[in-house]
Amino acid sequence: MTSALDIARDLIRCASVTPRDEGALDVVARHLSAAGFHVERVRFTEPGTPDIDNLYARIGTGSPCLMFAGHTDVVPPGDAAQWRFPPFAAEVAEGQLWGRGAVDMKGGLAACMAAAIAHVREYGVSRGAIAFLITGDEEGPAVNGTVKLLEWAKARGEIFDHCILGEPTNPDALGDMIKIGRRGSLTGRLSVHGKQGHVGYPHLADNPIPRMVNILAALKAAPLDNGTQHFDASNLEVTSVDVGNPATNVIPATARAVFNIRFNDRWTPDSLRAEIEQRVKAAEPQARIDLTFDPTNAVAFLTSPGPFVDLVAKAIERETGRTPALSTTGGTSDARFIQAYCPVIEFGLVGQTMHAVDERCPVDELEALARIYRRALEAYFG
Repeated sequence: MTSALDIARDLIRCASVTPRDEGALDVVARHLSAAGFHVERVRFTEPGTPDIDNLYARIGTGSPCLMFAGHTDVVPPGDAAQWRFPPFAAEVAEGQLWGRGAVDMKGGLAACMAAAIAHVREYGVSRGAIAFLITGDEEGPAVNGTVKLLEWAKARGEIFDHCILGEPTNPDALGDMIKIGRRGSLTGRLSVHGKQGHVGYPHLADNPIPRMVNILAALKAAPLDNGTQHFDASNLEVTSVDVGNPATNVIPATARAVFNIRFNDRWTPDSLRAEIEQRVKAAEPQARIDLTFDPTNAVAFLTSPGPFVDLVAKAIERETGRTPALSTTGGTSDARFIQAYCPVIEFGLVGQTMHAVDERCPVDELEALARIYRRALEAYFG
C-alpha cells in the first residue's frame, strides 16, 4: 500500500517554488492514475501573470462526490544553508519529515491521496465519486489556479457535494481545529496631499502629516464590528506610512499610508469600502485625499456546522481523541473559491513550522492524518 510518507517525500523532492511545477503534478498524476483515477492536466494563462499547471482527477461518476483540494506549490526556502537538511531532500530524521512543503501543504495532500487510494482499493467506487482539484498557484497570485480550475470543471458539468482542503489548521496538536470559514481581506491605499515648504515658514506650506494622523486614528478609533457567532471582530491594521522625505527642514507635499482589513461575514468588500470612505471623509472633510482599494477575491465565508462538519469532526475524534474546535481564524486560502461551488472545510497538519526554515512534520502525525481522511471517506460513503 502507498503510504502518506512515500507520497510526501516524492512531492517534497520536487522544488516547486511557486509558480514552478518541477514535476510535482507528475507525482500526483502517477499515484492517482495507478489507483484508477482519470487524471487531466489543465494549464491556464493570463497576461501579466505566470502560466500555471493544474490537475483534476476523478474516480466514479455518481453522487455524492467528495472532493479533496490542495496545492503543490511552495514558498521559497530562503537561505538553504540555514536548514538542518537541504529543503528539497525530504529527509526523515528523529521521527520527522523535513523539507519545504512538509506542512504547507505537500504533507496534507499526500495524506489525502494515500487515504483515497486505500479507500478505492478496499471498497471501490460503487457509490459516489472522489475527486482531486490540485493547483500550482496557491502561494502565488492565485489567478490561474483553483479559481479557473473550478470554472473549467463547472463548464464540463462536474458537480461537487463537499470538499476537504488539507491546509495546515492545527495550532498545537493534530485534532485541535477545523476551519469552517475564513475572513475576507481588503487592502486600502490612502494619500493625503498638502503643499511642500520650509519648516521655518509653515504658513507658506500645508503639512499633510497631521491630517493623515487624524484619518488613521479615526479608522482605528471605533471597532468595525464586535464579531459574530463564528467570527472574531474585523480588524484594520495600518501596514505602511510614508512621506518619502529625507530632509528634516522640509514639509512634505504628500503623506501615504497602506492598510489591510481582515473582515468577517458582516461585511462585503463593497460595504466595507463605503464604511472606510465615510470615516475618512468625516475625519478630514477639507483634505485633498486619494483613497483606492486593491482588487480582492478574498470574501468572508462560513460553512455552517451540520452533518458534514460533524462527520469530519467525529473522524478526527476517533483517531486522535480530541474534539476539534470549529474556527474561522487565520489568513486566506483557496477555500474562498471552493465555497461558491460546495460546502468546504479545512483540516490538515499542525502549522507551527509552515513557511519557516526547517519546516517539518512528525511522521506519525502524517500517517494519522491519512487515517483521519480515510475514516471520513468511509463514513461519507457509508
